[in-house]
Amino acid sequence: MKTRQLTVIALLSAVAFVLMVFASFPIIPSVSFLKIDLSFVPIFIGATLLDLKSGYAILLVRSVLKLLLNNAGVNDYIGLPMNILAFALLLTIMVYYLKRTRWQLWLRISSAVVIGSILTTVLMVALNYYYAVPLYAQFANFDISKTFGVFNYLIMAVVPFNLLQGVILSGLAVIMAMPIQRALKV
Repeated sequence: MKTRQLTVIALLSAVAFVLMVFASFPIIPSVSFLKIDLSFVPIFIGATLLDLKSGYAILLVRSVLKLLLNNAGVNDYIGLPMNILAFALLLTIMVYYLKRTRWQLWLRISSAVVIGSILTTVLMVALNYYYAVPLYAQFANFDISKTFGVFNYLIMAVVPFNLLQGVILSGLAVIMAMPIQRALKV
């Protein structure tokens, strides 16, 4: 890797970490523990300015910084791997549709947002059902089946949250990345 590329990865990783820690907020009041994470925006910008591997590198460095500098214990050990997988999937789909297809720009953006949001939601429903719900019940003493019911939680919280998050993050990322690309003539 070139020095310039490493510098951009380091800077965007730091910005992503700061956004992850200080700019996450709930979007569904009844499940305030599901928070939108704006750190996807610098990750996407890095992937569009450099390449997809650089986007993955920013995602991983941001996650390591979170574990080392702002660790929330069980919540991070369970939630962070899910966040990494969701963002990696959304990033891959966004980059593929925006860079690899030859459709008109509005169709590429629309396809990336819709398909990315839907596939990320499907992934998160599966991860919540098979991974997060059992682990939170065992290690965090938070049994979703006793408070909401697993089916209700997945349908009434996980699905709308992830659809909203996918649309908000991918739309915001595209809106912010396009002027940066034009300014840097990438």
